[in-house]
Amino acid sequence: MDRIPRAERRRIMQQIHGKDTGLEEEFRKKLWKLGIRYRKNPSGFKGNPDLVIRKWKTVIFIDSCFWHGCPEHLRMPKSNRDYWVPKIEKNRRRDLEINKYYEKMGWRIIRIWEHQKDDLVHIAKIIKR
Repeated sequence: MDRIPRAERRRIMQQIHGKDTGLEEEFRKKLWKLGIRYRKNPSGFKGNPDLVIRKWKTVIFIDSCFWHGCPEHLRMPKSNRDYWVPKIEKNRRRDLEINKYYEKMGWRIIRIWEHQKDDLVHIAKIIKR
């Protein structure tokens, strides 16, 4: 059973945003500082990448450990498992399909996990190389 009352859980879930998260903003600043120019949440790209670097044919997804089912850090909710287990599995399958799509198109896919927040400078430097 969920230890948080239903109304409080609803309030918490409503605060989750799909765009312009703190992690995304921090990573964008690192890229910009290195002189890497990108488009933020551009339309017309499959899977809605967080960032696109067209000249390098690179799409970047910044994935939360919960919503994208991080194998290391996902803490599956104890309540409503009939909903959450299929939901997270569906998200994982969708991420794999999107990766295959971009690979087939000759694009580079970079997926950054939420738990990699301490490595953003390193990741940005790898992208620049």
